[in-house]
Amino acid sequence: MSVSAISQTGNKKDSLLKGLVTAKEDTAKIRLLLNIEKLYSSKNYDSFYYYLDQANTLAKKLKTEKFDFFINAGFSEYFYYQNDYKNAVKHALHSRDVAEKENDLKLLAKSYNNLAAVYNHFGNKKEAINCILKSLDLSERTKDSISFPVRHLTASATYYNLEQFDKAIIHARKAVEYGKHFANSFAIAMGLNNLAASYSQLNILDSAISIGKKQLDFAKKEADADNINNALINLCYDNFKNGNIREVAFYSNELKKISVTQQDKKNTPELNVSYALNFMAQENYINAKIQLDSAIQIANKDGNADALRNAYQTYSIFYYLQGKIKAGETYTFKYDSLVRATNLKELNFYTEELETKYDVEKKVSQIKLQQVQLKQKSILNYLLAGAAFCAILIGLLGYKSYKNKQKLQQAKINELETEKQLTATEAVLKGEEQERTRLAKDLHDGLGGMLSGIKYSFQNMKENLILTPDNARAFERSIDMLDSSIKEMRRVAHNMMPETLVKYGLDTALKEFCNEIDRSGIICASYQSLGMDNALFEQTVAVTIYRVVQELVNNVVKHAAAKNVLVQAQLTEQGKLLTITVEDDGKGFDTDELTQAKGIGWNNIQNRVEFLNGNLDIRSTVNNGTSVLIEISI
Repeated sequence: MSVSAISQTGNKKDSLLKGLVTAKEDTAKIRLLLNIEKLYSSKNYDSFYYYLDQANTLAKKLKTEKFDFFINAGFSEYFYYQNDYKNAVKHALHSRDVAEKENDLKLLAKSYNNLAAVYNHFGNKKEAINCILKSLDLSERTKDSISFPVRHLTASATYYNLEQFDKAIIHARKAVEYGKHFANSFAIAMGLNNLAASYSQLNILDSAISIGKKQLDFAKKEADADNINNALINLCYDNFKNGNIREVAFYSNELKKISVTQQDKKNTPELNVSYALNFMAQENYINAKIQLDSAIQIANKDGNADALRNAYQTYSIFYYLQGKIKAGETYTFKYDSLVRATNLKELNFYTEELETKYDVEKKVSQIKLQQVQLKQKSILNYLLAGAAFCAILIGLLGYKSYKNKQKLQQAKINELETEKQLTATEAVLKGEEQERTRLAKDLHDGLGGMLSGIKYSFQNMKENLILTPDNARAFERSIDMLDSSIKEMRRVAHNMMPETLVKYGLDTALKEFCNEIDRSGIICASYQSLGMDNALFEQTVAVTIYRVVQELVNNVVKHAAAKNVLVQAQLTEQGKLLTITVEDDGKGFDTDELTQAKGIGWNNIQNRVEFLNGNLDIRSTVNNGTSVLIEISI
C-alpha cells in the first residue's frame, strides 16, 4: 500500500492521545484521530481500526465530506491486511471516486497506486497493471516527484507478479534511485528486495546474491527487522541454488539469531524452509525433513498459500536430491495443484467482471421495460375514462395483448441472457485454453530444447574430463537432476495442453490421463470406452470434456480418500449422445453440501457442462463412494 507509516516517538503518541481527551467535536478532532490512526498503521490493527472508525463516525455526525478520501484509504488499508478483498477494493474505489470528483490528480494517482496494491495482493493481475500505469502517468503529469519511489515500487511488484521480470527490474531500480534522492528508506529496502527477487527468477544468481547483500546491509543500518528477515531468507535460497554451501549455512545461522527476538511469526514457514535448505546442502536429510514438515503444518494452519507452495517445491527438490523420484513427483503434483488453484482464482476475477457487467446491462433493460409498461398502463387508463363499456372491452383486449407481448419479451430476454452467458463462458474457456496452449508450447519448444541442449553439453563434457569418484558421482547426480527437470517441464506442458488430445483425439487423451494417474501410485485409475474409437469432436468440445474429467479425477485424488477410480466414456451408434461416468470407492459425502460449496472447482465443472448444453448428475452417500454421470448431445 502507498500509505506508509512514519516512525513516531512515544512522546508524540502520548501528546496526541492527551489532546484527544480535551478535543472538541469538530473537524480538528477528525484530523487528530486520523493522525493517531497513522501511528498504528502496520503495527496494531485493532487500534488502527478503532481510531479510524471514530474519525468516520464523527465525520458523518458533522456531515462533512472533507476527509472522505483519507478515511476510505485507511479502511482499504485495514481490510487489505485483513485479507478481505471485497471491502478493500470497495473503499479503494470510493477514495478514487472522491479524488475524481474533486479533480485532484495527485490524490487520484495515489488512489490508483492503492488500488494496484490491493489487486496485486489478491491476485487480480489484469486490474493491477491497469491501475499502476494510470498512477505512474498521473504522477509524471503532475510532476509529483516525491511520490515516484512508491509508484515505481508498486510497478515493480506488479510486473513481478506478471512474471515480466525485466520490467520489474527497471522499476525496482527507479524505486531505489528515487528512494535515495528523497530519503525514502522503505522504497530503498523494498526496491532492493524486488531487484534481488527478479534476478533470482531470471536465474542470474550472482546479481541476486550481490543485491541481497546490499539489502541486508541497508536493513541492518535502518534496524528494519522485516527486511533483515527477507534478505536473509532470499540469500539462503539463492546461495543454495548457486551451490554456495558455506554461505547457506552462514545466512541460516543469522536467521536463527534474529528469529529468537522476533515477535512477528508470519514468516515462520519461510524460516523453516531456509533451515531445511541448509540441512539439504549438508545432506542432513533427517533434520531437513523435520523443518519442511513444520513449514507445511504452520502454512496450512495460517492459510499461507505462498509459503505452502514454497514448501512443496522445496520438498520435491529434497526427494530428487536423494534419487526418490516418485516421492518427488508427489510433492510436485501438490505444488502444481496450488499453482492451478491460483490461476483459477485469477480467472475467476475475469468471470466476475463479466457477470457484473451483464448484471448492469440487465438492470438497464428491466428499467426500460418497466417504463414501457407504465406508459401502456397510462394510455389504458385514459381510454377507460372515456366510456365504461368500450374501456372495459378495450382493456380486456389490451390486457390480453399486453400479456402476450410480455411473454414474448420475457422469452427474448431469457434467450439473450442464455446467449450472453454462453458467450461469456465460451470466451473465458477459449481464452484459458489458448493461454494454456501458448504456455505449453513455450515450455516444450523453448525451455525443453534449452535443457536438452544443456544435458547434451554436460554429457560431452564428461567424456573429456578426468573426475575423482566423488566428483563423478556429483556430476551424475547433476545430470539426473537435469533429467528430472526435463521430465517435470514436459509433464507440466503436457498437463497444460495434452499433446495426445491434439494429435490423437479425446479417447486416447483420456486413456493416457488415467494411465498417468495410475502410474503415479497415488490411486488405481482405470479407463473404459465404447464407440469412441473413431469419434471426432470439435477441439473446443474435446478440450472442455477433457478438463471436466481431469477436474473430477483430481477431486477424487484430493478429497475422496479412495483406492480406485473408474472413468467410462460411451458414444451411441448414431454418434449423437456422449456419456461420461466417473466413479470411485472413496468415503463419499452428502450431495446437499454442494449447494453451499464455495470452491471454484465444482463451479468450473458445472459451468463447462452447461456450456456444452449437457446434463450433470451426481450420486453419493457417506462411506459408499461417489458416481458422477454426464450426458452431452453431440
